[in-house]
Amino acid sequence: MTESIKLLNVRIDNYTSKELLKDLHKGVLVTPNIDDIVKHQHNEEFHLNASRAEYSICDSRVVQLMSRIMGKPLKEAIPGSSFFPMYCDYHAKNEDIKIFLLGAKDGVAEVAKEKINKRIGREIIVDTYSPPFGFEKSEEECKKIVELLNVSPANVVLVGLGNPKQTNFIFNYKDKVPNVNLWMALGATIDFEAGNIKRAPKIYQKLAMEWFYRFLKEPKRMFKRYFIDDVKFFWYFGKQLLGVYKNPFA
Repeated sequence: MTESIKLLNVRIDNYTSKELLKDLHKGVLVTPNIDDIVKHQHNEEFHLNASRAEYSICDSRVVQLMSRIMGKPLKEAIPGSSFFPMYCDYHAKNEDIKIFLLGAKDGVAEVAKEKINKRIGREIIVDTYSPPFGFEKSEEECKKIVELLNVSPANVVLVGLGNPKQTNFIFNYKDKVPNVNLWMALGATIDFEAGNIKRAPKIYQKLAMEWFYRFLKEPKRMFKRYFIDDVKFFWYFGKQLLGVYKNPFA
């Protein structure tokens, strides 16, 4: 049984990437980062859904650093965009693993599919679909996605729609797709795999500054997230260190 810690009201399981690859078979994988943890304080539906995930993994070095400050150090930061290619490599010769890419802008997932399959040497990615903007508000569009997943041979689905959309979609519809064993809520991973977004250089990753690299690349889109929304995390975390933090949804 893997140990876990509670960072504010978020459970984070203490895995290394190697341990996770061996253990990850069935259920839902979420990878909370600072932005997600802030959403856990305000969005009850997202909080309750994400808390039900079988696997809740540290996504960032900043989160890992906070665990050390708490005196409950996490073994490793495992960003989804790093873990997914590891997962594909790990199952390169396992013909039983067939993956559906759900997310990104139109055409991006297809590019990711081609690149991944070429690298792996087989058709590990079997299908893709890029939902239109606002799909989550359309029951008809959600039903269409469910139908696509049900006719697909895929038994693993990477959902890259951003939070809270991706996590809420998974928990609202996963029971209607019985052929899927594993769901991964992995944000911008499809864009990374397609080369649409570049990963930060290793030095940024080692210094827990990958977020800053993304801000430099997309300042208009990322400013509010990193410098307005996410700074709230440190206020909440300070309260936890002082023993006065209260889970708003307890």
